[in-house]
Amino acid sequence: MLYLWLKAFHIIAVVAWFAALFYLPRLFVYHAQAEDSVSKERFKVMERKLYRGIMTPSMVVTVGLGIAMLMTPLGQVWLSMGWMHLKLALVAALVVYHFWCGRLLQQFKADQNPHSHIWYRWFNEAPLIVLVGSVLLVVFKPF
Repeated sequence: MLYLWLKAFHIIAVVAWFAALFYLPRLFVYHAQAEDSVSKERFKVMERKLYRGIMTPSMVVTVGLGIAMLMTPLGQVWLSMGWMHLKLALVAALVVYHFWCGRLLQQFKADQNPHSHIWYRWFNEAPLIVLVGSVLLVVFKPF
């Protein structure tokens, strides 16, 4: 029963984290296109609040609950399976992406954005690839 509670709240945290992972790079697209200082300052506030208030806390809860699930008997069984190793590698890549977003946020904050809005449009697609891969691994457990 504990495992199901952990799983339910893990899924809720994952949804919140992915919502922010999809939205922050989209804000970067618009920020990179902004030409007036009022818009740029507004994007800085929105990006900071999203990253600190939603994205990072939901990442911490997602990872924490994921670790807690792995410590259950069922989690221990899954840890011995190859699909879980690949899923954990995808999660690690997503954590790296998360902190990369934080670095980009700092660059925007300092008015030192090195990328075009087109680059951010492509950058915005990475979490989708991780999401698709993770869901397919969890549902099908192929190996």
